[in-house]
Amino acid sequence: MATEDGFLNTLRDDYRNHGGFRNLALFAIVTYRFGQWVDLQPSLVRIPLSKLYALMSLWVELATDITISKEVKIGKRPHLIHSGNIRIHPRAIIGDYVGIMHDVTIGETMGREGVPVIGNHVFIATGAKILGPVKIGDGAHIGPNSVVLSDVPAGATAMGVPARVVPAWSNNNQSNTSSKAV
Repeated sequence: MATEDGFLNTLRDDYRNHGGFRNLALFAIVTYRFGQWVDLQPSLVRIPLSKLYALMSLWVELATDITISKEVKIGKRPHLIHSGNIRIHPRAIIGDYVGIMHDVTIGETMGREGVPVIGNHVFIATGAKILGPVKIGDGAHIGPNSVVLSDVPAGATAMGVPARVVPAWSNNNQSNTSSKAV
């Protein structure tokens, strides 16, 4: 995003990915991207634009209940699927094409220094908490309301409190389980 053209193309991708301005989560992503772009500007421009970024950040947090600092490293096309109660630690690293639902925390935990590193093509479901120096592998899924305190391998699904990797469900298993429901 070092160039103006790259910045605008990234914003265009984010706009399309979030379905336009009706998705309030888009404003959080735009503000995040703007903050990163401001940091690349010469100091004469950066100082006043930093104040604008601070105001935008405050508005986004109040309007959407999403906190994403410009220090976070986020890859291409993040998708905040719903706005509301999303907290991402400033030192977290999030890969490309990551989907994050509402009520998600990605941050530190007491007694273990470090923050999560989220791979590419990861889906993080509603209410999940990913805490401490953990790595979430590419293509992993984090289940709803799970608390992830240890690494999740690529392609795995982790669920529970604390989260554990669960065996993959095939279409046969899902249809057999649903037919046995009481």
